[in-house]
Amino acid sequence: MSGGAFLSRIGFSVLAALLGVLFALPLIWFIFAPFNARAEMGLALPDPWTLSNFVTVFQNAFAVRALFNSLIQSVGGVILIGAAATLAAYALSRSTIPGKSAVTYVLLLFSSVVSGSAAMVPIFLIISAMGLIDTQLAVILVFAGGLLPTAMFILRDFIDGIPKSYEESAMVAGASPLQAFFDVALPVIRPGIVVIVVWAFVNIWGSFLIPFILLRSSEQMPASVAIYSFYSEAGTPIVTLLAAYALIYSLPVVLLYLFVSWRFGFRFFGGIKA
Repeated sequence: MSGGAFLSRIGFSVLAALLGVLFALPLIWFIFAPFNARAEMGLALPDPWTLSNFVTVFQNAFAVRALFNSLIQSVGGVILIGAAATLAAYALSRSTIPGKSAVTYVLLLFSSVVSGSAAMVPIFLIISAMGLIDTQLAVILVFAGGLLPTAMFILRDFIDGIPKSYEESAMVAGASPLQAFFDVALPVIRPGIVVIVVWAFVNIWGSFLIPFILLRSSEQMPASVAIYSFYSEAGTPIVTLLAAYALIYSLPVVLLYLFVSWRFGFRFFGGIKA
């Protein structure tokens, strides 16, 4: 190896290490701050270590209930998105309807462009006309409607990669179209379903705007909104309690990622039932 190439590699390694440290510093603070009795912004280890911040957080009934509300919204949205996207993507992939690709791209385009604050006024009016304001169902339906086109687009790519001969062979052997779908196609597209499940859960779990606008009572608010209860009346964060609640709030997403990596990981390639 020439001297110039060696120096370039050393320089790249040093730069990568510095960037890694910059990204790691907030994470280190995020891990240690909840166990600190004092509101410090430094990276020093807590001295002494304490669990009093977590005790105070769990004594906040509003914040604890908000975690369960987030779970209801996320699980409900994931179930609806996963089921609808799987069936719709399979139908679009296997059907011979003219213009089906255009339909998929138009849905994806509108779900990307007409989103966020730009869509909240018509969404609020529609939900209000349905009489669903301040209900968990309203939040779940809005999330499902917004995320479904992208989920369909992702899943359709998975299904397009499955030869139609799989289902045709099953039906020649006497299986009904429904049996061919559940016993042949569905096991093979499980990786795609897992992708949209994790993606949809993370999007719903961390969303603030939609539940903030559609929900009114504190009993219905999710954790993304309830986290503001750890601010003072002047708008100043109570750092110790905010850090503890943020750590608890992040655990479901981390656990879901670890479970998917452990249960599926790179070993998860689908399979066909015998």
